[in-house]
Amino acid sequence: MVKFVENELQTIKLEINGMWSLVVQQMENAFLSITTADKQLADSVVAREKRVNAFELKIDSDIEDFIALYNPVAIDLRFALAMLNISNNLERIGDYAESIARFVLSTEIDDNCRKVIEEMQLSKMYETVIRLLNSTFDALKQRNINAAKAILEQDDALDAMNHAALDSLTNYATEHPESVRLCLDLSAIFRKLERAGDHINNLAEETIYYIDAEVVKHSRNKDEEID
Repeated sequence: MVKFVENELQTIKLEINGMWSLVVQQMENAFLSITTADKQLADSVVAREKRVNAFELKIDSDIEDFIALYNPVAIDLRFALAMLNISNNLERIGDYAESIARFVLSTEIDDNCRKVIEEMQLSKMYETVIRLLNSTFDALKQRNINAAKAILEQDDALDAMNHAALDSLTNYATEHPESVRLCLDLSAIFRKLERAGDHINNLAEETIYYIDAEVVKHSRNKDEEID
């Protein structure tokens, strides 16, 4: 019985690792397609979104079967529930990568577009998202609760980048009316990156719950209300 449980847990762990790695690659390729104006690469990101969705469905099914068959308790149950939520959040981040790739497919990335992207420091925000995504993955693999909690402390940086970019895009669109559509599209990308940061927070929260049975979501919301 114990051996079967361990095998099932290992299968789910490997699936989460595979899905996480794929989502990181999707985010990296989506940004690379912007910087290189590579529509073929962007198209591959869109096509591979189906693999992300397939991972989520398989993980959901395997976890449901695991809970039904083995009635896990304590850390095994926490692991199953955390991985269920982690796969859901990874799928949403994958959606953002696909949306960004679709921007590349529908946009002529000329010198003006590159200039705006550089001025708005899109690369800085993108690199922050990918760094946090990788750091959270490391925290989960190493079962490092302090590293997971450190992720939560960096959310404000992404919020600040997004707000600064939106203000700058508004000003740029006012001064360059011909670039209004581009600015609107870019503002949507910044919002998606900010939302990706929110989902990364969720990944860190689920990691903390799995490791130490600590629910930090409500305590964080309470702190924000007090502030």
